Amino acid sequence: MRLDGNAAGGMLTEVFAADVTSAMCTCDHCGATGAVAAAEAYMRGPGLVLRCPQCQNVLLRIVRIRERLLLDTGGVRTLTM
Repeated sequence: MRLDGNAAGGMLTEVFAADVTSAMCTCDHCGATGAVAAAEAYMRGPGLVLRCPQCQNVLLRIVRIRERLLLDTGGVRTLTM
């Protein structure tokens, strides 16, 4: 089930002090830049995955394991807030 990046807002607020959905994100794979809110959010697995709407590259993954929140931003070249 694909949603837009706004669906990631709640979990990302736990990591960042600001509203990240309005931040500009550059895909490390294709170089496309757009708001985090425009990314494609997949939330049916054990965590959340945001994909680039242009090339489907995984931008970031976030998962909660007990009290820990794990964030992988390996597909993000830059995040401008």
